[in-house]
Amino acid sequence: FYMKNLLNYQSSEYDCAPVSVTNGIRYLFEREEIYPDMIKGIMIYGMDSYNYQGEPCKYGTSPACMEFMADWLTRFGQMHNFPISCHTVSGDNVALKEGSPVLDALEKGGAVALRLYLEVPHYVLATGVEDDCLLLFDPFYEEPGHPEFDAEYHTEGITFIFDQPKKANRKVALSRLNDTGKSFYEMGDPLERKALIMFNTAVR
Repeated sequence: FYMKNLLNYQSSEYDCAPVSVTNGIRYLFEREEIYPDMIKGIMIYGMDSYNYQGEPCKYGTSPACMEFMADWLTRFGQMHNFPISCHTVSGDNVALKEGSPVLDALEKGGAVALRLYLEVPHYVLATGVEDDCLLLFDPFYEEPGHPEFDAEYHTEGITFIFDQPKKANRKVALSRLNDTGKSFYEMGDPLERKALIMFNTAVR
């Protein structure tokens, strides 16, 4: 009897990318299937950036690190006969329109760690498409009643989901995500966009 895990929230202000990648693995695979050294590797390799004061990890995860993690996870799968395949897409290829790599991956049952903004760069996990919206799991936990939560709650194009803890906690309009701004769940400048696409090749 195998079991899928609940998706995780980040432990600090900076670990959204490795937590979203780990959440992709939790979403795609049963707990009993997952190699512990995959999880260890993601946390070790993630958060590779230094802030302007030279403090490690406090500038999150670089785009180059996301490319490395996609390659590392794919090679890990090949070496251990584990059915994972990952790759990254960047720039205009991340635009959420018909036939785009991100929407195509989600429609084929994949999961996508997606870079966007909550005023600052941030990663979430996209798990599906529904009604011209993306289903997302945002690992940045906010309490109902908190001013930022309330502002986001009343923003057009964002719906909160409270009953799918293994899949999504937000439903966000594609039109909002495609915006070039830096407000809630906008993907910002097309040149800076990044997505890490993940498949369970056993069920793809």
